[in-house]
Amino acid sequence: MTAQHTLEKSSDLSSMKRKDKVSKRVERLDDLMLNVIDKTLKQFFREAGTMFIYDYLEKNSHLKREEIAEKPEVFSADLRKLLRSGAEVVERMILKNFYSELHLKYEEKGGYEFLDYIKELKEKYGC
Repeated sequence: MTAQHTLEKSSDLSSMKRKDKVSKRVERLDDLMLNVIDKTLKQFFREAGTMFIYDYLEKNSHLKREEIAEKPEVFSADLRKLLRSGAEVVERMILKNFYSELHLKYEEKGGYEFLDYIKELKEKYGC
């Protein structure tokens, strides 16, 4: 085995470890986001209302609960269709709870919407 080959294997292994760490970070952040969404929806709508929202998402956009963190734009759009102006209140509470779970201070930013905050958090945590 040549030194070049050993170096390439080492580099490949390092790359795989980095990807694995990022993957685990994404998974943890996604799991946390789903838990926060569950908790927040139940605060507003209790169990039955929350299940109705998840059913609505699945029937209208084929978005399963487990996919919400991967497709927050679909979640937000459907929530707005269903709740109209009330969706902003729910989204704001989701964000406040999400930031709190991450031990961060939520601050409203002019021109920012739900998706902007989610994108910013994912970038901050390397997702």
